[in-house]
Amino acid sequence: MRHLLLLIALASTIIAPCRAEAVAKAAFVMRWNLDWQVAGGLPEKVLLLSLQGLANRAAPQLYIVHPPEFQWEITSPLFSFYERKHGVKFTELKTADEALARFATAAKGYVVWDPAIPATMNVALTIAGLEDALVVTPALIPQAAKHGLKPLDDLRGRYDGQTDAQIYGDAIARYWSRCSRDSIMLMGGHAGAVRQPAVADWGIRQKMFFHDLSANPKHPEELALAQRLLGELHPGATVFGWHSYAKDTEEQWTTLLSGYGLKMEGLHNLPNLSFNCQFTFTPGFKFTNTHHVARDAKLTAEPKVYLSFVQSDSIGIGVWTKPGRGKLPFAWQVTMNWTKFSPAALEYFHESATPNDYFIGGLSGPGYMYPNHIPAARFPGLMKEARELMAVLDEHILEIMDNSAADGNVGNADLTKETVDRYYAAFPDVIGFINGYGPARTRDLRDTRPMLSYDYYIDPRRPRAEVAADLNAPIALNAP
Repeated sequence: MRHLLLLIALASTIIAPCRAEAVAKAAFVMRWNLDWQVAGGLPEKVLLLSLQGLANRAAPQLYIVHPPEFQWEITSPLFSFYERKHGVKFTELKTADEALARFATAAKGYVVWDPAIPATMNVALTIAGLEDALVVTPALIPQAAKHGLKPLDDLRGRYDGQTDAQIYGDAIARYWSRCSRDSIMLMGGHAGAVRQPAVADWGIRQKMFFHDLSANPKHPEELALAQRLLGELHPGATVFGWHSYAKDTEEQWTTLLSGYGLKMEGLHNLPNLSFNCQFTFTPGFKFTNTHHVARDAKLTAEPKVYLSFVQSDSIGIGVWTKPGRGKLPFAWQVTMNWTKFSPAALEYFHESATPNDYFIGGLSGPGYMYPNHIPAARFPGLMKEARELMAVLDEHILEIMDNSAADGNVGNADLTKETVDRYYAAFPDVIGFINGYGPARTRDLRDTRPMLSYDYYIDPRRPRAEVAADLNAPIALNAP
């Protein structure tokens, strides 16, 4: 073998269409800390998230800046982007009282949840979207009442002694018929003493049903309810949020929703979507990727090892703003459907890119899904949507991932031949495909379009010296 290409992966509803920007460019901002403790800062944050979702229904009025250590590190750079590129003039609100004084009129009242029964938070968030309610714990009732808000519902005592399956079964009977069929909120993620429902504003704005039902077969009653909800969503609907870290796995939930031809958009702590969705791209902006090789170029491999680095996980959640980004050639997997509900974020990434940053489409289609499980009848329509999004973003490589038979980055991440055939038929104009995330063995070449799988996954916990030794190994194997 004279050369080796090594692909490396690094760790890291009807969606309301983005409308034309309001003439008024005034908005408000709050700066939050990292206290998401149920016994600490969570109740006030949930109150403010419900307020944000209601306040942002008619116009982009309230934005949250999180600390740089928060998983989504771009809230501060994106705040500056709105000021600089969209001319938004922000006024800072420093306390919950100040925020309530400004926006309490967006609510018709409040609903009370019980911190001792975690599922009641999700039931209350569902009610908030349907009834225009703020979500409070008993300790926060006086604060809501101070601003003229009346009780609309109180979940204390309703679900004492019940299982999550019983609680959500009752919530489905009471509220599901009035909720969106184009999107649903899987409000899981952190569980126990800490929870981070930062995407709740979006679910409230869109009147989604909130739940954290398990996709684990060990929980058959919850699984049956989850299957019912997914089966009653409209074709091509989106599941926002994330699975519960206390109940099941990413692989179980993504496999489940993919079987219905639905799209996943995580995470549970993805912030400010109720604000972001209301901005279009700035006038005259057009995505232009940093293509370094002409489509008709005739290339000859030299006698050396070629390394291609790809940062997955939605432009490497928490990575883009780190020192050193842009100094080495990297490909970045873009969550393409952000063009629908977070255009400014995508424009920010492209504006701040260097010639070393190259954007590719993913993940598996117009949202996160496992293609081996997408029903054949749903595949063409989903991939047509993906093609259209890639055209907007000037992307010519698609990244694919199917961990339905894997556990994290260990196990079988290969695609079936039927799935590979479908991708080649659905994307006749791409340069090629990348498969895996973790190492896989799916490879193909049709006309000039390769499908390559990752050979190596750089775990962020692995010592640098060991990573360097790992990368030197294929060089030693291909010394000629």
